[in-house]
Amino acid sequence: MGEQESIELVCEAFEISRSSYYEYRQRRNRVDVERLALKAQMKRLFTRSRSSAGSRTIKGLLREEGVVVGRFKVRRLMSELGLICKQPGPHAYKQASVERPDIPNHLDREFTVEQPDQVWCGDITYIWSGQRWSYLAVVLDLYARRVVGWAMSSSPDADLVVKALDHAWEQRGRPEKVIFHSDQGSQYASRKFRQRLWRYRMTQSMSRRGNCWDNAPMERLFRSLK
Repeated sequence: MGEQESIELVCEAFEISRSSYYEYRQRRNRVDVERLALKAQMKRLFTRSRSSAGSRTIKGLLREEGVVVGRFKVRRLMSELGLICKQPGPHAYKQASVERPDIPNHLDREFTVEQPDQVWCGDITYIWSGQRWSYLAVVLDLYARRVVGWAMSSSPDADLVVKALDHAWEQRGRPEKVIFHSDQGSQYASRKFRQRLWRYRMTQSMSRRGNCWDNAPMERLFRSLK
């Protein structure tokens, strides 16, 4: 039995026309080609990230190139390709050399405030910036849970957090009497940063050493970024 006769029997058995059958085959072939092209594009982006991009990052990079695809599909195709995200090792930010009892924890986990620019929170994380890993310092307005200032650098130093604070202060119209809360990182305990807070007439607040829950809003923000 020839191929054409076999096709005719299949179409007759399923009560479909031959034109519908061939249309289906063309559509399936087209989908297969598009799928292969998408996989190749994803592999290129993953390689460019030095194997560090996860499904969320790949999805965003595809969108930048004009390809809109769901994260679930990206995750599935990455699995098919064997693309496993390799994040860098843990970044241990330098803590202040001594406990800072002179800087109290004014918030004490009371994260509900009554108005904007009453309490700001700050912290540092690392993100993939397209070519390399960079450090991102963020200032969060606790009232709206909105980022009001940020800065990025290749070094997690005092200059980085000062730039983020400067950005927030200018963006928000130079407010006064703001409480600025952070962990006990050496950047926030530095003389340069504390002098900037004094110049802006802000009150400094610090979490207890090694207690991430004292700055929980920033932890949640950074989890959503990654």
